[in-house]
Amino acid sequence: MRTTFLSTSALLSLALLTACTTSPDGQQNSSSASSAQTSVSDSQVMIQISAPHANATVTSPLTVTGQARGNWYFEASFPVRLLDGNGNEIAITPAQAQSDWMTEDFVPFVATLNFTTPATPTGTLVLEKDNPSGLSENAAEVRIPVAF
Repeated sequence: MRTTFLSTSALLSLALLTACTTSPDGQQNSSSASSAQTSVSDSQVMIQISAPHANATVTSPLTVTGQARGNWYFEASFPVRLLDGNGNEIAITPAQAQSDWMTEDFVPFVATLNFTTPATPTGTLVLEKDNPSGLSENAAEVRIPVAF
């Protein structure tokens, strides 16, 4: 799977973009991450993360906040996973919409992950577009590097 990491400033200023997401089969959705930062339209931004910032040191419980377009959700939630530096899942929880998710507009979300600090010094926070169809063309995710 191809993984996309963004700098803190790109993550916060531009938000996480569909252009910076990858599907489970490794296909990048839309344009490349480097060109996306200069040519993305507001309608292409799918998710914005308020916390944590890229490369932040995280502890348990970890609260993840931001906003995502309504079609990132299914039944008002989407999965959030925390991986250690070896790619092992150490926590998973649904991010919950904080208002009506049946829209194309941004909807605030919150997720809280409880975990035991792993032996690895770094890890990855994964926010997955909920994909009840299981079809690869409907899948997307964003990955945020974190430190423990």
